[in-house]
Amino acid sequence: MMQSALISILQSVLIEGHPLDKALARAELDGRHKSETVQAAQHLVRYARRYGALAGRSWPLKSGDLSALLAAWAALESPSLPLKLKPFTQDKALLAEVKANPVLWQSYPDWLYELMSERLGDAWPALAEALNRPPAQYLRANTLHGDAGALKKRLAEEKVATDVISDSCLKLKRFANVFRTQAFKEGRFEQQDWGSQQIAQLLGAAPGMTVIDACAGAGGKTLALAAQMQNKGRLLAMDIFEGKLQALRKRARRAGVHNLETRVIEGSATIKRLKGKADRLLLDVPCSGLGVLRRNPDAKWTIAPEHLDNLIAIQREILDSYPRMLKAGGKLVYATCSLLPQENQLQVADFIARSAGQFVLESEHTLSPVEGDTDGFYMALISRQ
Repeated sequence: MMQSALISILQSVLIEGHPLDKALARAELDGRHKSETVQAAQHLVRYARRYGALAGRSWPLKSGDLSALLAAWAALESPSLPLKLKPFTQDKALLAEVKANPVLWQSYPDWLYELMSERLGDAWPALAEALNRPPAQYLRANTLHGDAGALKKRLAEEKVATDVISDSCLKLKRFANVFRTQAFKEGRFEQQDWGSQQIAQLLGAAPGMTVIDACAGAGGKTLALAAQMQNKGRLLAMDIFEGKLQALRKRARRAGVHNLETRVIEGSATIKRLKGKADRLLLDVPCSGLGVLRRNPDAKWTIAPEHLDNLIAIQREILDSYPRMLKAGGKLVYATCSLLPQENQLQVADFIARSAGQFVLESEHTLSPVEGDTDGFYMALISRQ
């Protein structure tokens, strides 16, 4: 049962190109081994190229290669899952060859490994390894209901052990399905990486301000901004997808957020109508997601060079248009969950140069899983003169 479930998940992700979270949601997993199977599937997707190479299969894999991939993994890692695999003896020379090739051992597409090596130089090998580690589990305390210390005590009552990271952040000591807790149902927290939380903090939203989150998505950072504003002032969440804003409205009700408006971006006219309205503007722009491969390991197999070019062009278009919503003297944060300079430092430097003195870079920060137990993020604080 577990074996067929793993094959089905790998087929969906590696062969058909579906997101891992969707494949896991569709899989029929044995309750007794569900957690182990999910962790195994995540690991196999992270290191698919490693195990394919150890099985003597060429890349990209085919459906008929997946059983051999599983056998190579089981031979190397000795998982505790009840699997019935064909006997497999690892060729020692092949194992040494794969270990000596970082592209295969760390399991990346050739083009992506080469690009990151070119752009990041000596920093890339350690980052390549760090992006393959399972992510930590962080919570953002909804300070409309209490700080991290109060949340820690509340979760302890439900047998969820945490450490306090900041006034609004907790880190779980061990994995837990926190969405089943009563504290979650009461809107006391959101699950959000500590690095992502720092992006919202950098914006410096305060009660009474007009704050716009212009690429809000499902609104994790929007809700953090609402808490900073203490439900006072105007908070506008915008996105091109109505479905994401619907999910945000549902989350906002659970969190007790009352100062939120949502608006679908239907074109340039939507932006023009808000010219000069915002004290603070968050631009958490569409990006490659290369900083969050710990959380989304399937992304390394679906992104392509042309996707990067398109995303960089979209980021430039957003920077050319959306900052007009900011008041003189206001501040914006440009953020990505990427570690590529083209999407980050170079993109911001180009924008500042094009603005001819209208915008000034105040600070920029990069968070890396090499230096701290967070996902990879870039954020720049920019003021309008």
